[in-house]
Amino acid sequence: MKTDYDVIVIGMGPAGITAAIYLKRANLNCLIIEKNTPGGLLNKTSTIENYPGIIQIAGPELAYKFYEQINAQQIPQKFEEVKEIIDSNEYKKVITNKGEYTAKKVIIAIGREPKKLKNTSGKRLEGKGISFCSLCDGALYKNEEVSIVGGGNSALEEALYLSEICKKVTIINRSDSLKGDPVLVDKVKDKENIEVINNSEVKEFHGKNKKLEYITLKTDKGDKDLYVKACFIFIGYEPATKFLKNLEILDEKGYINVDESRRTKVKGIYAAGDIVKKEAYQIITASSDGAIAAVSCIKDLMN
Repeated sequence: MKTDYDVIVIGMGPAGITAAIYLKRANLNCLIIEKNTPGGLLNKTSTIENYPGIIQIAGPELAYKFYEQINAQQIPQKFEEVKEIIDSNEYKKVITNKGEYTAKKVIIAIGREPKKLKNTSGKRLEGKGISFCSLCDGALYKNEEVSIVGGGNSALEEALYLSEICKKVTIINRSDSLKGDPVLVDKVKDKENIEVINNSEVKEFHGKNKKLEYITLKTDKGDKDLYVKACFIFIGYEPATKFLKNLEILDEKGYINVDESRRTKVKGIYAAGDIVKKEAYQIITASSDGAIAAVSCIKDLMN
């Protein structure tokens, strides 16, 4: 059967963009599909300091550089949401909210999405004081007091970013110490307008006039009310892969199972980036995954 494309790449983060670049350089007809913004979570990262060759760069700036490269190579793009992938052995059908496309191979590189707090009333206040992106919303709270939930690298990086904008940043940390890289922990400790409340977690969000008014914390010393204008949540990420259940390629947590060549158990379907269970979720490892998946795909098409 003649397909629309040789390969369809789903996701336009570092993994998907890298895969598409390698496929294009192999002279394959490929399509890249993205439901949101090119660059993925790069667009929600304030500062990047661990990407080789670049001492420091803003996340959206690096995302744009990635995007410029696929534009320079004239790689076809669709900004649509993938709803289902159907395996028909000889070809794959990708169904989106706007159309259907066929390809010989598919590389899934959709990344992950931020985890949300459970057992709180936070959902009704999302966008009204509760945010998952300090770069997007931080400027709205200039010279105000805000909070961050989390104690890992993402939380600490965003706390440092917000400390340059906001009057005070309070980190709500479940553990008895911060879990980020030592260099970030030291930077946070050196900031006079960052306070860390260890052994604490959000018990409830309280709103007034449809906006966040204060947070009730559960601490080792009892409940505590924290009055802040905003709360930024950085407690990790999780896969959004329910639409892939029909393929039976997911583990118990929703990550895609792959071998070292980034092949799934379904012939002709590969996965790369943060959607794959691994030890380090970094830009560099996502790009590496994308390259490996693309090379595997190219080899399989040649055989």
